[in-house]
Amino acid sequence: MIKKTLFTHIKNSGRTLAIAKSGDEALGPLKHLPGTWKNTEALNGRGWNMIAVPFADGKFGYRLLLNQYNETLVFKTVDKGVPNRGIPTNTDGTDGDQFLVALDYSQTIEQIIADDFPKSGLAGKPKLKIHHEPGLWLHMLNKTTNKLDIARLATVPHGDSVLALGRSDSKTGKPIIPKISGLPIGLKNPTLSNKYLEPYKHFKDNLFQGVFNPVSPNDLLVEANKGVNIRKTTILDVDSKIETGGVINIPFITKQANATEMTSTFWIQELRELDDNGKPKLRLQYTQTVFLDFFKRTDGVPGLIRWPHVSINTLEKVSD
Repeated sequence: MIKKTLFTHIKNSGRTLAIAKSGDEALGPLKHLPGTWKNTEALNGRGWNMIAVPFADGKFGYRLLLNQYNETLVFKTVDKGVPNRGIPTNTDGTDGDQFLVALDYSQTIEQIIADDFPKSGLAGKPKLKIHHEPGLWLHMLNKTTNKLDIARLATVPHGDSVLALGRSDSKTGKPIIPKISGLPIGLKNPTLSNKYLEPYKHFKDNLFQGVFNPVSPNDLLVEANKGVNIRKTTILDVDSKIETGGVINIPFITKQANATEMTSTFWIQELRELDDNGKPKLRLQYTQTVFLDFFKRTDGVPGLIRWPHVSINTLEKVSD
């Protein structure tokens, strides 16, 4: 919770736009994000992505595509005191306006290697730029709804815009990373004995790059934390299903493989190991799931099969 004196200062100073500085208390739970995060040499290739996409030439009607990647994630500009004007809704004498702090980001992802099943010849070559995403993280300073103090706005060049809302938290020590399933939802037989899920079984039996299992994609985040001495973790957990959140797409995506929902969790980790300035070294892990809906469900429930598009990574802060 932001201190009352700091909130009053931000409110009274008016809106300001500047280069973001790491440790800025106005950013609240986002204060460690300003700067550049990368897959350093020690964390090379810790980015993993899985996505099922329609594929007319295969016997399943879809193919499962897996990517190993490196990433650069830059948080650069802070916009403080962003006012949302409103009318007071009570009689306690407080103002009706809400104030936000916004932190912009730019994410670029470069493929190391990719594979798919059934084989399509479309997986792409090494060093292929496979993702670019500009966006904003918001810290809501007051007038929050249901204790929702953070939000993420993302824009993807495929033709998608996302608003996801959530709550920040912190804990001592390592993050608790949940086990998630990468299998689609909406099949009559949702197990790997179902021949329709042969692409998933193929990569479970033949792990991508010898380590990545798309049936249980978060496992490598847990693996990456073994032997790492983490003293504190800040959690940024957002979901497009909460309150007024949502995903908006261009018509082609809506018709072919509709992106309907996004959840993501960032774990900002302060290590016991210190950097050259005597401050805790910082790591960032995330897991993100976007549900793509296509093909009719077979479990008797109306609607379309929901295919998890999961991305995970472990990054290190390289510059403030």
